[in-house]
Amino acid sequence: MKPYPVRTYEDVREALLARREIALLDVREEDPHAQGHPLFAANLPLSKIELDAYTRLPRREVPIVLFDAGEGLASRAADKLASLGYTQIALLAGGLDGWIRAGGEVFRDVNVPSKAFGEFVEAHRHTPSLSAEAVHTLLSNGDDVVVLDARRLDEYQTMNIPGSISVPGAELVLRARALAPDASTRVIVNCAGRTRSIIGAQSLVNAGLPNPVAALRNGTIGWTLAGQTLEHGSNRQFHPQAGRDQLSLDASRSASRTLADRAGVRRATLAEAARWAAEPSRTTYRFDVRTPAEYERAHAPGFQGAPGGQLVQETDMFAPVRGARVVLFDDDGVRANMTAAWLAQMNIDVYVIDDATGDDLTANGSWRGARPAPAHTPALGAEELAALLASPSSGTVVIDVTSSANHVKAHIPGAHWIVRSRLSIDIDDLRALPDAKRYVVTCATNALAPFAAPEVAALTGKPVHVLEGGTSAWIHAGLPTETGDAGLASPRIDRYRRPYEGTDNAREAMNAYLEWEYGLVAQLDRDGTHGFFVI
Repeated sequence: MKPYPVRTYEDVREALLARREIALLDVREEDPHAQGHPLFAANLPLSKIELDAYTRLPRREVPIVLFDAGEGLASRAADKLASLGYTQIALLAGGLDGWIRAGGEVFRDVNVPSKAFGEFVEAHRHTPSLSAEAVHTLLSNGDDVVVLDARRLDEYQTMNIPGSISVPGAELVLRARALAPDASTRVIVNCAGRTRSIIGAQSLVNAGLPNPVAALRNGTIGWTLAGQTLEHGSNRQFHPQAGRDQLSLDASRSASRTLADRAGVRRATLAEAARWAAEPSRTTYRFDVRTPAEYERAHAPGFQGAPGGQLVQETDMFAPVRGARVVLFDDDGVRANMTAAWLAQMNIDVYVIDDATGDDLTANGSWRGARPAPAHTPALGAEELAALLASPSSGTVVIDVTSSANHVKAHIPGAHWIVRSRLSIDIDDLRALPDAKRYVVTCATNALAPFAAPEVAALTGKPVHVLEGGTSAWIHAGLPTETGDAGLASPRIDRYRRPYEGTDNAREAMNAYLEWEYGLVAQLDRDGTHGFFVI
């Protein structure tokens, strides 16, 4: 590993305050990242760098600062990024411990800038809210109430407030007038915890919705802690044309544009955005904030799908370069302006496209970000692998580098799951596997396995193949799978279990999470680098 420059806590802090571009990247897995990191440190795990770097760090000349907590991951990540063409790579002096020793504030959990911003908004705007008990009483009494769930549809389907409708964040201002046409109808906005409830409710208030509006205090966590029952598997959604009648659209569009202007959002054309994206001197992100279905049907080339509510909720994931330029697109004049208004208040330089027409939407399908070509590794088909596994004398061992959740849900019988970043001579995960004459590396779709396979070969000196098409090809061939965690050779550190997701979280964890959110504004004050404001 070659030496890299070192940047100090003071240097990084000064860049953040000056709004100069910097990508402060925590290359540990998501769970250790969630245990503690600087406010604007984005998580880019070493194990998936090749899959994500070109999308999340679109400019090769962007200043990058990498850190870990002493595991040696940062220098390995630096080598990988250098091999991908990045030219301004540095390591954080002393890693996470160095940041702490220098007096840097450390935050827990994930998507912290967005969650802290939500608390900042509530503290300054006093966003109206109602307790779970109060909302339950309104619903039980048959009052004129509509509950709008601002999360992604898949989150809503996991658990939701009885009778609520799925209206993901950026859709709220566009759709609410149609979903609550009587101005006396009370509108309640909820999420799982607090952030999207606050931002969603405040969006409706800011946009001048005539109805009484409130956030469900503490979301489905608060509902659960109050001992109330949630629904599961619901599919109530807004109609695609809801809010698009001329009267509603004009009102929503005017309010959104006014808010964007007040927040300092600027305007751009598609041609300008394309030119900016090609500049070597500044990072430009281009996002289409409409629904995934609209995006996949047709979108402007070069624009990544990023539904507006999730973009505000997960800004560090979509746009990890602090100080970058962000350009947003929609086809209605509402969703991009509302999203942009919030991003601007998060101290982001943001623009909205004004000139696009349907003729400009010439791309379709899901986002396909650029990725490097992996080194060649011989491949085996699913049936070939099945034959080898049926013969004990073949000495074939399957290594699965997909997510732990995917592995536990379904994997090739006998496969061993390993976190790719733990493929190292210093870590025992690989040595704990049965002796093998040959290794076959797989993942869900064969995206990650070709990058991991050469590392397995180098560490073991054994023949290594990849499974063509990954585990999904195995399943498609009708071959048997196993479930469960018996084959986990690594700890499940690849994903942090959020206290607000799922249906089996302990009350102590949910209460602790709420207490943490309540304390974020004080942490922002101590950190002092955020630049947030409210209009």
